[in-house]
Amino acid sequence: MADRSPTDRLPPVLTGRKALVVGVANDRSIAWGCAQAMRRAGAEMAMTYLNERARPHVEPLARAVGAPIFMPLEVRDPAQVDALFEAVAATWGELDILVHSIAFAPREALQGRVTDCPRDGFLAAMEVSCWSFIDLARRAEPLMRNGGTMLTMSYLGASEVVENYGIMGPVKAALEASVRYMATELGPKGIRVHAVSPGPLATRAASGIRDFDELMEKVSARAPARRLVTIEEVGAACVFLASDYGTAMTGETLYIDGGYHILG
Repeated sequence: MADRSPTDRLPPVLTGRKALVVGVANDRSIAWGCAQAMRRAGAEMAMTYLNERARPHVEPLARAVGAPIFMPLEVRDPAQVDALFEAVAATWGELDILVHSIAFAPREALQGRVTDCPRDGFLAAMEVSCWSFIDLARRAEPLMRNGGTMLTMSYLGASEVVENYGIMGPVKAALEASVRYMATELGPKGIRVHAVSPGPLATRAASGIRDFDELMEKVSARAPARRLVTIEEVGAACVFLASDYGTAMTGETLYIDGGYHILG
């Protein structure tokens, strides 16, 4: 029983809802944990892939959740963003859930000192990892006529210094601040906005962080839960936030890290 995924036991609390998940790179992606969980909770799914190199890894996953919308999305390409939301409007006419699980920083920006971060590297990290959520939210807003939930992925480095996290710390701090402002602005329309802050996971995005394996070992040894979290557990928490059980919550940064963030 202990080996069962938490998503195996999810009640159908998202039945009838339409969810767009961006940022799935492969079956180890946090975004994939969210897509799986939301589908098992009854939501209808739309998914994106970054480019043709990524498509073979993501297309089988989109088929597995029966996604009627599966499109390329490079968030720095306005034409692709336009096409995605035109497809959502044409296919569904509405949207209930947006999951943004995208982060990027050039290697030279990520692995050097924040003090030395080149301008281009900072702007690229901010555009992809923070501004793109604002851009997607702005486009999703008119489709959430009956309210909805917008979720983005953050990390502990937004609120405290994490060794080797570099420029992504300030960028994630900006993302969490954006969540609070957007939650305030969109709340009167019944739209809730959250940041979800998982503990370290062996995803493709994390592979660019120096000594990441050592970080995972440290968290696993020190976290009150004495283990790392899974993408399925992150997905289950996102189902809760997007369901009617979470209607009184907005503007939060929800830590899903086995309690590691409380240690200081």
